[in-house]
Amino acid sequence: MFEKLIVTRTLRVPASTGTAGDGSTVARQLDAALLSVGFSAESALLAHVGGLAIGPAMDLAATVVAGVRELVGDHVRHNAYFIGFPHDVPDTMEFWLDRLREAVLAGGDTAGVRLPDGGLNLLELPGYGTYQHTYAELLAAHDELVAKAGDRVTLLCLGDSAEAETERLYLALAGSVTPLGEADLAILGELAAACADGAQPDVIPVRENRAVLNGVRLSLGRPLLAVDTTTDVLRLACGVSGGDATLRTPTKFRSFRRPERRVLLAALDEVVGANAGKLGDVARYAEPWKRLGERLHPHEFPNWPHARAVFEVARRERRVLSIAGRAEVAFRDGATQKAATVLSASPGLLLRSADRLLRQAPAAERAAVVDAVTGALPTASGRVLLSLREHVGNRLTPASARMYASRSRNSWIGPDTRAPLPPELVGELSALLDEEIGGRLPPFEHPLLVDPAVLDVALPLSGTASEGGFAVLPRGSRASVEGELLRFFMYWRQTAKRTDYDLSVLLLDDEFRTTGQVSFTNYHHDGVVHSGDVTEAKEGATEFIDVPLSLRGRYVVPQVNIYAGESFDDVAESMFGYQIREKSQRGAPFDARTVRARSTMRGPGRVALPVVFAKGERGWQAVWLHLYLRGTPTFNQVETNQFTTLDRVRALMERHYLTMAYLIRLWRTRAEVTMWDGRLPDWPVTFVGLEAPGGLPDGSEVFTLDRLGELIPE
Repeated sequence: MFEKLIVTRTLRVPASTGTAGDGSTVARQLDAALLSVGFSAESALLAHVGGLAIGPAMDLAATVVAGVRELVGDHVRHNAYFIGFPHDVPDTMEFWLDRLREAVLAGGDTAGVRLPDGGLNLLELPGYGTYQHTYAELLAAHDELVAKAGDRVTLLCLGDSAEAETERLYLALAGSVTPLGEADLAILGELAAACADGAQPDVIPVRENRAVLNGVRLSLGRPLLAVDTTTDVLRLACGVSGGDATLRTPTKFRSFRRPERRVLLAALDEVVGANAGKLGDVARYAEPWKRLGERLHPHEFPNWPHARAVFEVARRERRVLSIAGRAEVAFRDGATQKAATVLSASPGLLLRSADRLLRQAPAAERAAVVDAVTGALPTASGRVLLSLREHVGNRLTPASARMYASRSRNSWIGPDTRAPLPPELVGELSALLDEEIGGRLPPFEHPLLVDPAVLDVALPLSGTASEGGFAVLPRGSRASVEGELLRFFMYWRQTAKRTDYDLSVLLLDDEFRTTGQVSFTNYHHDGVVHSGDVTEAKEGATEFIDVPLSLRGRYVVPQVNIYAGESFDDVAESMFGYQIREKSQRGAPFDARTVRARSTMRGPGRVALPVVFAKGERGWQAVWLHLYLRGTPTFNQVETNQFTTLDRVRALMERHYLTMAYLIRLWRTRAEVTMWDGRLPDWPVTFVGLEAPGGLPDGSEVFTLDRLGELIPE
């Protein structure tokens, strides 16, 4: 049931339980099919397929090939508007005039082409924005791709049975110490239903995960798991109502069956009965609590007075100040030390407020505040400690701009008016955090073998700072880009109405000043070439941009603008990715073997900023952004949003992110760590890298991109 999901999520192929036989022919066909899209099967996987009867071998091979093709975006047809792209792309103005000339020569009515302000309505020009050739004709116009040694080959490994792999993935997602992205939360919901009667994680640290799991368990009549705050119940009620379990947006609660009301109210009563202080969280979400009370009818259950107290607080019939509320009163009174004392009851909240406390504390109170922060370290979560460590590392000097990225990947940016923290204080806090984090690193049975390529990956502290896809890294991560030509591709398929997405590139110099742009209004600039503007996508559409890496600029910023139609959340499908090629390879505009990364585009804005490419001392690097700009409802263009783009790119590029290199540095003081040089070890190891090499000794444990979050200490 979940075989394809497991392949795309983990690059492991669940072992088939099909009838044994001679499937060697299918194994050879599978190997060839995988190589054609940039994948390779380890010998154990090919042997497993070869040992199956023809029927089950074909079923397994079809699942694997379909999964990896979807992973890199090869499951759809990527046609280019100009059939000869990247060659034979005309000058933009000449092309527009050619379209206008054809309209005039055709003798049609050209009144609709001219706009009142004297401009042109491109959509009315004959042939503009729609493919003038088929996908087959595109392929026929291009030579075959010339294979190069640098082309990507991603290894697929043989896994355990589908049931074991499903349970492993379920436990990993449910027990994640960092919040999951929307795609993984949806996967968790599906897995939770299948695994409801099996093993459950010992701890579920992330509350959104609890809401998803308990939503499934509520519908199946199973006991709830890990409910220890009133807000856990509210998240659950939002989730099962089809709303937002993160509580960022309002939810319209559905009607609950009486057994469901009993479960929810019983959970509330138990939480408040065990600790009346949990009522302090209710006022923060008073409005949704009041609306939920109208659905749960707590007055019908007199045996649960603690549950009724929740709704009394929401209706302001009882006043209970939260820890944050009491701390805010102390802040307003100028009593910083008292605020720290109040916040000490919630270590996570105290550490999230540490910067404010340290900035506002008078010199006489600073030592007491530092003591409070130090006292909170042992009981705070590892994710909070790492977040504070990253924050402190960026506080020695004010940034050129202060940017905050929300969970929905929107961003706020403004001047950094905070006073710097004293260097000696930053050093003291950093040392304390390093000691606490290092002491929590999970021990391993075998020595650590680390692929240097993983060192620049930002610590995956939140799935909301990333997107689903292939080889997609968390925000702030860097990946080397080696080759002669960088090719962006953007694909979308509309759901119900005409939708026009535009792929564009903004080019910047060392000082983040614009040196040029390439888009549907400018097909050429300094060797950068656009494939042509497609303005609707009933059957799906793709736009490409080629960027030679001999480019003179410093930063290349691709962006996707919604010019008209459906949002990123509403289209049937949308993706962004990049390929790396040598100029001599030629081939069709899209070839899966050259795809280095492919990400989905799902977000609330009208402009997507997936990644920026930066040239530095180590050559070109891809630096992941995962940001969305609000933009305007229609007609978004690179020319009109370049200033907001520049601010965000600069703020992110100047920020110091905690990366895997930080954790590896801490591990070196506690374990044997070796950098991988491409040679296989002779003994079992704990391998940490972006992809697993084939042939590791039996007993080795592998942490690749899908498992790096498991290295975050609890």
